[in-house]
Amino acid sequence: MGWINDFLVGITGTVSDAMYTYVLVFLLIASGLYFSFRTKFVQIRYIKDMFTVLTEQKRVEGNKSVSSFQALMVSTASRVGTGNIAGIATAIALGGPGAVFWMWIMAIIGASSAFIESTLAQIFKVKGANGEFRGGPAYYIEQALGKRWLGILFSILLVICFAYGFNALQSFNMTSALEHYIPGYADTKAPLVMGIILVVLTAFIIFGGTHRISFMTSIIVPVMAIAYIALALWITVTNFTAVPAVFSLIFESAFDFESIFGGFAGSVVLIGIKRGLYSNEAGMGSAPNAAAAASVSHPCKQGLAQSLSVFIDTLIICSCTAMMVLVFYVNGTPGDLNGIPLVQQAINFSVGEIGIHFITFSIFTFAFSSLIGNYFYAESNVKFIKDNKVVLFIFRLTCLVAIFLGTQSSFDLAWNIADIVMGAMAFVNIVAIVLLGKWALRALDDYTLQRKQKKDPVFVASSIDGLPATQCWHEAVEMIDSKGEKDVS
Repeated sequence: MGWINDFLVGITGTVSDAMYTYVLVFLLIASGLYFSFRTKFVQIRYIKDMFTVLTEQKRVEGNKSVSSFQALMVSTASRVGTGNIAGIATAIALGGPGAVFWMWIMAIIGASSAFIESTLAQIFKVKGANGEFRGGPAYYIEQALGKRWLGILFSILLVICFAYGFNALQSFNMTSALEHYIPGYADTKAPLVMGIILVVLTAFIIFGGTHRISFMTSIIVPVMAIAYIALALWITVTNFTAVPAVFSLIFESAFDFESIFGGFAGSVVLIGIKRGLYSNEAGMGSAPNAAAAASVSHPCKQGLAQSLSVFIDTLIICSCTAMMVLVFYVNGTPGDLNGIPLVQQAINFSVGEIGIHFITFSIFTFAFSSLIGNYFYAESNVKFIKDNKVVLFIFRLTCLVAIFLGTQSSFDLAWNIADIVMGAMAFVNIVAIVLLGKWALRALDDYTLQRKQKKDPVFVASSIDGLPATQCWHEAVEMIDSKGEKDVS
């Protein structure tokens, strides 16, 4: 059946290249620059606030609500997955070291789009019976644009992208990490066993509800991110003499005329942008689903938190992978290695066999947290289409099937499908946030004014003239202080 796989890889590769080469590259850059200038580079102006908002006290909304930090961890869990490991290695192997530079640029520019979409998600979020919040592009498209059909279209694309495309890709990358340990891995029963184990573990979490999801990601993501960064710093310090050569490789490749224009569909710029978008998801419309779940006093606070998530993902985690791989490029012999095997051998080169074991464990934990974060996004959009317990139960079963099938997939086909559905999602969302961005900008003006008045910003919908009807933000927020007592702001 290899010819079927080759045929599908060819078709999906052609579609993916066309989408990014002729449409999405320009939309992503243009929207990112537009919002950067319109917000006066909010992603840089309010860097300090990005950290202070994470200590925001949780609003009194029932035991199912989540804090700003928990919502950030859910979105970071989805972002910080195998895209930060396999994705970076793939970008370097296919596009050259210069792809890393263009990923950095997209993160800085895209953080403004992340702020806008997440602020909109907060403004137009809805509240459930147990005090939990839901929201995202589907919700602000319906409420602010009055186009429920377009909201449903976005929801369908997101479900396909995250519940099926990305989660299949995450499970594929997890199983591919075992190739180092099991000779002839693809021809053994290991993929079958791995698929069953992943299904069981994922089922335990997703059938436990939103609160269990946020609790798990709040533990897994910070611990593994810190450990991963520590390893990258150790490799960088112990290979300090190679650092100048690493940065030289990045910048020479990034601005090499032939690399940029020699067949743009496979150029260093395009590959850097594609892998950057897959990794940080800025402007794609995914993170707003987590941002809307946060219980905060002002929409812009979670917008800033999501901008921080973009920086954590690309400027820190992705740079760690890039440094480890490029040290290997400078001093080692990467050959034709790609994806997870390239990272494993790069770590092995720097710290020995124990490094391979650590990176394998990192891949499993990052990917598993991504499976959970991705499911959270998809569930919110399934409920937007039809909030029904039977529908939700069936959906959860199909998610488990997708995860299982991902362990049996192929490398190129998995990436191509993920790129296509991600691109379609991003297109719908970018159009929506450009049309609705004025409301996020007005909210930012309100936030800025209160900051200048030395206040802790609190948002009320009536403070913005002409704002479409919202389900929340109609009264001052009631917070829980550090002693567990109520404090009305």
